[in-house]
Amino acid sequence: MTQLSVPKWLLLPAALGALLVAVPILAMALSVDWSNFSSLVTSEASTDALWLSLRTASVSTLLCLLFGIPLAAVLARTAGTAATLLRSLVLLPLVLPPVVGGIALIQAFGRRGLLGSTLDVLGLQVAFSTTAVVIAQTFVAMPFLVISLEGALRAAGTRYEDIAATLGAGPTTVFRRVTLPLALPGLVSGTILAFARCLGEFGATITFAGSLQGTTRTLPLEIYLQREGDPRAAVALSLVLVAVAVIVIGLTRTRRYSLTAGTP
Repeated sequence: MTQLSVPKWLLLPAALGALLVAVPILAMALSVDWSNFSSLVTSEASTDALWLSLRTASVSTLLCLLFGIPLAAVLARTAGTAATLLRSLVLLPLVLPPVVGGIALIQAFGRRGLLGSTLDVLGLQVAFSTTAVVIAQTFVAMPFLVISLEGALRAAGTRYEDIAATLGAGPTTVFRRVTLPLALPGLVSGTILAFARCLGEFGATITFAGSLQGTTRTLPLEIYLQREGDPRAAVALSLVLVAVAVIVIGLTRTRRYSLTAGTP
């Protein structure tokens, strides 16, 4: 057993902090109507919302990877005022209320928005569609991937990249064969966290995409609606979302440990 290395007085506030998180989750689990749990979470509206959440979260996570990896690499390997401004812009969704993010997306992609008016002329309507759900999820989740991968890239340094470049490898080869493998634990963690954030997104989605069953009503939106009509179903569905979140967090920790353990 390892020796305790933190001051003993920290144990009490640490325990209170843990209870602050654990007690509400435990209370929710104890209040679930377990005898009717299956029927509560397998209604048509609930299953539609769950599968829509899983589909859109998967697509949104792929978009986070597509845009987030280059952004993290640029931020990790550049400095100066421009990089600072870009970092602030990319991380802005972390501090914005999700509803504000949804309003911003409407102003950009709505029918009368900056880009939406042009898309509408072309016959493409983004707002209040499944595409809007994906855009909203990507908007709020991408910073989680960027901040995780950028930290991993900075921690890895540039020593091995410099050696590979000295040996004649081109920038793309260095990035693909050296940079990304070195930052793989951060990339995996950031990807899983981005997926979890997509799965739990609510504010920007309901503002930008609305709540249409089978089209834009994801699981968090279904929980919100069930809270008014059937509180028992809302609690049961909330527990499902908590279970998925626990699994995602467990995968993050397990994957990070396995990748770290394999690093020489």
